[in-house]
Amino acid sequence: MYIVAIGWIYVVLMMSITETSIIAGVMTFVLYGILPLGVILYLLGTPERRRRRDALEKKQNSEAAPEILANAASDQTESTQVNIPR
Repeated sequence: MYIVAIGWIYVVLMMSITETSIIAGVMTFVLYGILPLGVILYLLGTPERRRRRDALEKKQNSEAAPEILANAASDQTESTQVNIPR
């Protein structure tokens, strides 16, 4: 995916070099190169970001699971104990 992006930046750079003024060259580079490429790379990177976020949440949940189970077990033993007066 990145090789296509690098190729596109190269093509747009060559296009912007051939412009008649510096302003036109910069605008060509930004509007034909950087802006569309940024949007496309952002949209194509969405599944990877989602996978990373899900993996992080899963890791956090698995780390918190022993604490939750320990708290639940201690709460359960405290609630099942019956205080008998002597």
